[in-house]
Amino acid sequence: MKSLLMHNPVVVAAGWIGAYIFITVLPLLILLIYPPTGRELWTEFSVALGFIGLAMMALQFALTARINRIEASYGVDIILQFHRYISLVAFAFILLHPLILFVVQPETRGLLNFVTAPWRARAAVVGTLALILLIVTTIWRQQLKIPYEPWRTSHGILAVLAISLGLAHGLGVGYYLNLFWKAVLWTAIALTALWLLIYVRLVKPMFMTKKPYLVEEVRQERGDVWTLALRPRGHEGFRFEPGQFAWITLGISPFRMREHPFSMSSSGDNTERIEFSIKALGDFTKRIKDVEPGTKAFLDGPYGVFTTDRYEDTAGFVLIAGGIGITPMISMLLTHAERQDERPYILIYASKTWDDITFREELHELQQKLDLSVFHVLKDPPEDWSGETGYVDKELLERHIPKRRGTRQYFICASPKMMDQVEAALHQLEVPTTNIHMEHFNLV
Repeated sequence: MKSLLMHNPVVVAAGWIGAYIFITVLPLLILLIYPPTGRELWTEFSVALGFIGLAMMALQFALTARINRIEASYGVDIILQFHRYISLVAFAFILLHPLILFVVQPETRGLLNFVTAPWRARAAVVGTLALILLIVTTIWRQQLKIPYEPWRTSHGILAVLAISLGLAHGLGVGYYLNLFWKAVLWTAIALTALWLLIYVRLVKPMFMTKKPYLVEEVRQERGDVWTLALRPRGHEGFRFEPGQFAWITLGISPFRMREHPFSMSSSGDNTERIEFSIKALGDFTKRIKDVEPGTKAFLDGPYGVFTTDRYEDTAGFVLIAGGIGITPMISMLLTHAERQDERPYILIYASKTWDDITFREELHELQQKLDLSVFHVLKDPPEDWSGETGYVDKELLERHIPKRRGTRQYFICASPKMMDQVEAALHQLEVPTTNIHMEHFNLV
């Protein structure tokens, strides 16, 4: 029974949530051992918010460290979404700490005078300003036109400043950290956060340099998509679950922190050649076609829980893709074709035109190897087109998905708008929520 619980994804995910809450609150609970007395309730409440906010900020380093055991329970996209939202909560807690004090103890407003204030108050002011700058440059990075690489570097520096100066402020005040072991505890929390940052920025790139890849081929596909084929150099590469993705550093050192997430489009069981099919949309992706064979690349992966391998007991799969969202789906289909999987697959694939259908010929060939039904949905169909047109809506889905909705697992990868519409339609068709899986790529 214990073994079954440990391998149940829901139980494991709930366990990580419990661990997050416990770690967030534990430092505050420890501070309440031998607490000082004689202060007002609102003052104590503001201090509690400050300490909880500081602990939450320290845990942010763990959320962005791509720790495999945590990532395997949720997926990187969900963890990073949580990281974004919980950062705002921590920021609110930290900001409420001085604001409450300014109301209940008006004399504390004098600590804002940077010239006359003691060093502990200066540390708090500078740390809070660093945190504000971190939040502003993250939320409005694109509007401020801050390039990704400088932003990521400054993001780490500002985070370290906020944590370090927040801890210095607490140690300087000393009201709750007057005991040596309490000071050691909070210092250990800060040092752990710093180590996680060092691990992500220095240790992990160092390991990546020992396992390089070389570009073997750059192949054009339909729909302005280019397939980048990599071969491991001096190592065995890695297996991945079909549908997963990796972060690619191409043509530069992994220490440069200029990496991009893409789904693998090849078979997950082929470690000798890993392929990524990339649509030319942005500055980086538009240059993929110009990459020369022999270019060095580095991979950090595999990551992701958007994979059919987690549902071996299901009766079959419904794959719903739009545009470049076909990438993880083709990996799933290729892998299961090689495994001679006998389960039924339904692919509903939305494209703009007939010529834009990426992997059109490959999908036709896969129909000879798998129990695969493919339904193309064209926005601008040719005159002689007799297939589906328009959008993937409730009526279209009802025509093609099984009547016994709960017997299949449903995978959706498309634009955010299409995924929201398809998800809503599947709920209306009474597809169980636990059977719907979506892949988001708003990771940076």
